[in-house]
Amino acid sequence: MTDTRHPLRLAVLGSGNGSNFQSILDAIDRGTLHAQVACVISDNADAYILERARRRGIPAHHVSGAPFKTKLEGEAEAAYLRTLQAHGADVVALAGFMRILKPGLLDAFAGRILNIHPALLPAFPGAESWKQALDHGAKITGCTVHLVDAGTDTGPIIVQRAVPVLEDDTPATLHARIQEQEHVALPEALQLFAEGRIEVIGRRVRIRKAS
Repeated sequence: MTDTRHPLRLAVLGSGNGSNFQSILDAIDRGTLHAQVACVISDNADAYILERARRRGIPAHHVSGAPFKTKLEGEAEAAYLRTLQAHGADVVALAGFMRILKPGLLDAFAGRILNIHPALLPAFPGAESWKQALDHGAKITGCTVHLVDAGTDTGPIIVQRAVPVLEDDTPATLHARIQEQEHVALPEALQLFAEGRIEVIGRRVRIRKAS
C-alpha cells in the first residue's frame, strides 16, 4: 500500500563518517522510512557525511561552530537555525554530531530533535560510552535513540537495542557491533515520527499503535 502522507522532511547533523546517515538513506531507499533528507550540516569541513550527501544530490553544508569546540551557541547556533529553516526541516537527527545544543535550537525544534547514543541510557552517557561499558564490566550494552533536551544524553527515550558484551571484546569490536544496531534503531525511531506515533508523557515516550 502506498503511503500518501507527506514525507518527513529530515535534516541530519553530523561531524564524521556518516554511517548512521547512510542507514537513513538505505531505509528511505527500501521504503521502510517515509522521509526525504532536506539537508545535511556538519561542523567539520572534511567530514565524509558531507560527501555522502553530495553524491546523492542532497544539500550539504559546512557550518562552523567556532569559536566554541564542544557546543553550538551564539552566531554559530543562529547560522544552523537559519540553514535548517531555509530547507524546511521538520525533524533534526543528530548522527554523530559532537556538539551540545543550546536553547535557541532546542526551542525552535522542541520535541523534534533526535540523537543516537551508543549505550543503553541512562547508563554510560557522554563520550566513548562503549569503552565506559567495557571498563565497567557491563555484560550488556547497546544503543539508544532519544529526544534531545538541555542535558547531556538525558532526553526521553524512544528506541533502545541491546548488544551483549563478549569476553574477548575490545573497544573497537564492541563499538562495531553497537553501530550495527544503531543503523537499525535510528531509522526505526524516525519512522515512528513520520507516522505520528510518538507521544511524550513526562519523561516517558508512548508509542501509539499503527493506524
